[in-house]
Amino acid sequence: MISSVKDLAAEALFVSCLQPSEYPSRAAVEEEITRMILRHGSDGCAAGVAAEFGDHPDVAVRRMRWVRAELAEMMTMRAPVLH
Repeated sequence: MISSVKDLAAEALFVSCLQPSEYPSRAAVEEEITRMILRHGSDGCAAGVAAEFGDHPDVAVRRMRWVRAELAEMMTMRAPVLH
Protein backbone atom coordinates (compact mmCIF):
# COMPACT_ATOMS: atom_id res chain seq x y z
CA MET A 1 0.00 0.00 0.00
CA ILE A 2 1.23 3.48 -0.81
CA SER A 3 1.98 5.37 2.39
CA SER A 4 2.03 8.81 0.80
CA VAL A 5 1.64 10.77 -2.38
CA LYS A 6 5.41 11.21 -2.36
CA ASP A 7 5.87 7.42 -2.41
CA LEU A 8 3.47 7.10 -5.33
CA ALA A 9 5.32 9.85 -7.20
CA ALA A 10 8.63 8.07 -6.54
CA GLU A 11 7.31 4.78 -7.86
CA ALA A 12 5.84 6.46 -10.93
CA LEU A 13 9.08 8.28 -11.73
CA PHE A 14 11.04 5.09 -11.12
CA VAL A 15 9.05 3.14 -13.74
CA SER A 16 9.22 5.98 -16.27
CA CYS A 17 11.69 6.12 -19.14
CA LEU A 18 13.27 9.35 -17.89
CA GLN A 19 16.98 9.03 -17.23
CA PRO A 20 19.21 11.07 -14.92
CA SER A 21 21.59 11.66 -17.84
CA GLU A 22 18.80 13.58 -19.60
CA TYR A 23 18.68 16.15 -16.78
CA PRO A 24 14.89 16.39 -17.17
CA SER A 25 13.20 19.66 -16.33
CA ARG A 26 10.81 19.90 -13.42
CA ALA A 27 7.91 20.11 -15.86
CA ALA A 28 9.09 16.95 -17.65
CA VAL A 29 9.34 15.08 -14.35
CA GLU A 30 5.88 16.18 -13.22
CA GLU A 31 4.40 15.30 -16.60
CA GLU A 32 6.02 11.87 -16.61
CA ILE A 33 4.86 11.10 -13.06
CA THR A 34 1.29 11.92 -14.04
CA ARG A 35 1.57 9.89 -17.24
CA MET A 36 2.89 6.82 -15.43
CA ILE A 37 0.18 6.98 -12.74
CA LEU A 38 -2.52 7.24 -15.40
CA ARG A 39 -0.97 4.43 -17.45
CA HIS A 40 -0.11 1.93 -14.69
CA GLY A 41 -2.05 3.01 -11.60
CA SER A 42 -0.53 2.84 -8.14
CA ASP A 43 -0.43 -0.97 -8.09
CA GLY A 44 1.23 -1.14 -11.50
CA CYS A 45 3.90 1.37 -10.53
CA ALA A 46 4.62 -0.55 -7.32
CA ALA A 47 4.81 -3.82 -9.25
CA GLY A 48 7.30 -2.30 -11.70
CA VAL A 49 9.52 -1.13 -8.85
CA ALA A 50 9.34 -4.54 -7.16
CA ALA A 51 10.20 -6.36 -10.38
CA GLU A 52 13.20 -4.16 -11.02
CA PHE A 53 14.51 -4.59 -7.48
CA GLY A 54 14.06 -8.36 -7.87
CA ASP A 55 15.72 -8.57 -11.29
CA HIS A 56 18.40 -5.86 -11.07
CA PRO A 57 18.81 -4.72 -7.45
CA ASP A 58 22.12 -2.88 -8.01
CA VAL A 59 20.68 -0.78 -10.83
CA ALA A 60 17.37 -0.30 -9.01
CA VAL A 61 19.09 1.13 -5.92
CA ARG A 62 20.93 3.73 -8.02
CA ARG A 63 17.75 4.65 -9.86
CA MET A 64 15.74 5.02 -6.66
CA ARG A 65 18.46 7.27 -5.20
CA TRP A 66 18.13 9.50 -8.26
CA VAL A 67 14.32 9.43 -8.02
CA ARG A 68 14.36 10.41 -4.32
CA ALA A 69 16.92 13.17 -4.92
CA GLU A 70 14.89 14.52 -7.85
CA LEU A 71 11.68 14.61 -5.80
CA ALA A 72 13.44 16.16 -2.79
CA GLU A 73 14.78 18.93 -5.04
CA MET A 74 11.32 19.52 -6.47
CA MET A 75 9.82 19.76 -2.98
CA THR A 76 12.52 22.20 -1.88
CA MET A 77 11.83 24.39 -4.90
CA ARG A 78 8.10 24.32 -4.15
CA ALA A 79 8.37 25.13 -0.44
CA PRO A 80 7.05 28.61 0.40
CA VAL A 81 9.48 31.19 1.64
CA LEU A 82 8.61 32.40 5.13
CA HIS A 83 9.51 35.95 6.12
